[in-house]
Amino acid sequence: MKITKVESIFIDRYLFCKVHTDAGITGLGESGAWGYLEASAQVIDKYGRYLMGKDPLTIEHHWQYMYRSSHFRGAAIMGALSAIDIALWDIAGKHFGVPVYQLLGGPTRNKARVYYHVFGKTRKELVDGIVAAKGRGFTAVGHLTPFVDVPKSEPYFMTHSDKMRDAVDAVRQYREAVGDEVDLCIEIHRRLTPAEAIVLARGIEQYRPYFYEDPILPDNFDMMGLVAEHINIPIATGERIHTIFEFEMLLARNAVQYVRPDVCMCGGISGAKKVAALAEARHVGVVPHNPLSPVSTAACLQIAACIPNFALQEFPLGDGQPPKTEIVNAAYRLDNGFVTIPNVPGIGAELIEGAEQKHPYYERKVETRLNIDGSVMDQ
Repeated sequence: MKITKVESIFIDRYLFCKVHTDAGITGLGESGAWGYLEASAQVIDKYGRYLMGKDPLTIEHHWQYMYRSSHFRGAAIMGALSAIDIALWDIAGKHFGVPVYQLLGGPTRNKARVYYHVFGKTRKELVDGIVAAKGRGFTAVGHLTPFVDVPKSEPYFMTHSDKMRDAVDAVRQYREAVGDEVDLCIEIHRRLTPAEAIVLARGIEQYRPYFYEDPILPDNFDMMGLVAEHINIPIATGERIHTIFEFEMLLARNAVQYVRPDVCMCGGISGAKKVAALAEARHVGVVPHNPLSPVSTAACLQIAACIPNFALQEFPLGDGQPPKTEIVNAAYRLDNGFVTIPNVPGIGAELIEGAEQKHPYYERKVETRLNIDGSVMDQ
């Protein structure tokens, strides 16, 4: 079996990679470099020229060859490599007639607990969203900010005291709205300094968050370790880092209790499996990052199925416009806060015919929020 074509495919706000073979088997993957998908597509095309005529089943060799060919790194490159890796595993599963997780040691579970995305422009919308998620059978909610999701065009200012008081009170309201029947995954989106992150963590500790996600920027692992050392709630981070080497540095500093590898960013299924093994050695749980399409979800589920330290799966339901079910046909099913691990060959996801024409690509703008004095803030 030989690779005959490697495609980069833009649909809506997603970038997919489709690998074709002379056996008629195709594999599908997705890039997680969502802010810079145009650059990632160029890398997919460049790697595709290398892959032409190669055996798609020598996955680790291809991974090493592409990763080490020029020693340049970064989101666009790793997103492309991840998309290709997922597609090659999809081909391997279809070739052998088994789900990918069977090629990675077999299943450790038959379903994956998931958390639901809650959004809101007001505190009431966020509280109502948590209650609605509980009503739909979810036992965990995430993407849950203690700050409201205001437009990035709106300048920001709050005093330190008011910001901390308001954020702590928000988490109190979330907990009181659903009691202890729902775990709260508190999402900070890297918007705090280490000092602020420590103050806020101590303030919300009494409300028992499942984890405290990305409290500070991911650039300095020592500072993330400093925050972890001074708080008593688990930190979840890792969605913006790309390699097993970065995850090892993070883990070595005891800076994370739940790693968040993005399967479409950290080197695909190959990379995520290695990150999970590093985490397992330190009794750290794995919560795969997944803000993308059902292709990403399907790839994440292969990891959830085969690792012992899987904790929780981010699950964007896709009720927005357009519905994700108009773009990807996926084999998994949601059932009362869990997603079934599909028993189909490959990853269990295929693009819907005509989706590329029906939902053309739109480019994400370069846009971030400013403080009231005109300086850049992180949100």
